[in-house]
Amino acid sequence: MQIKQAIVLRMQDICNEKSIRFNELANRSGVTPSTVYSMMDSRRKDLSVSTLKKLCDGLEISIPDFFDSDIFKDLEQEMK
Repeated sequence: MQIKQAIVLRMQDICNEKSIRFNELANRSGVTPSTVYSMMDSRRKDLSVSTLKKLCDGLEISIPDFFDSDIFKDLEQEMK
């Protein structure tokens, strides 16, 4: 699994745990709903660190807490 896919899965898991829809996450985070949906799009490969930070703020978690998951332990090599 690549980092972008892992981040999306982690974000989905946290939103499900907290019963937060993507539109609500956008409102809490101060980003547009299209930003959140764009991030979740598997065709889009890039993700801004500042956007991730805003989304974590909206979820009331820290960046270290976000990345504290087994999903990030066995990522694929990005450069091939």
